[in-house]
Amino acid sequence: MTKEKLILRIMKECEKDGEPVTREEAEKMAEMEIKAGGMRRYEKSDTPRKPAHHERKVDEKKKHLLDCCRVLLEGMGCKIQSIKTETEIAFTFEGDEYSFKLVKHRPNSGD
Repeated sequence: MTKEKLILRIMKECEKDGEPVTREEAEKMAEMEIKAGGMRRYEKSDTPRKPAHHERKVDEKKKHLLDCCRVLLEGMGCKIQSIKTETEIAFTFEGDEYSFKLVKHRPNSGD
């Protein structure tokens, strides 16, 4: 594993654990891991960490697209069963049940 990949992995792991680190800190940690020969030792704090509260953001574009689909489906005679946030719509058409799930694909970061 290259040093760059190790730095990125450390940054992702720390962010996932709720303790993000700067690139400089991750570089130092990577150097220590390389010098230690791959032996890693992580310590856990005695006091539990307060969980982070993240408010969910509504994607207005997806909401608009799903609303347009709902209007179209209703115009075709479909009966809307449920709408899950701005991601999914369930409906019946001629006695059969269907659902659409709208997924917004993020730009590829070039990993």
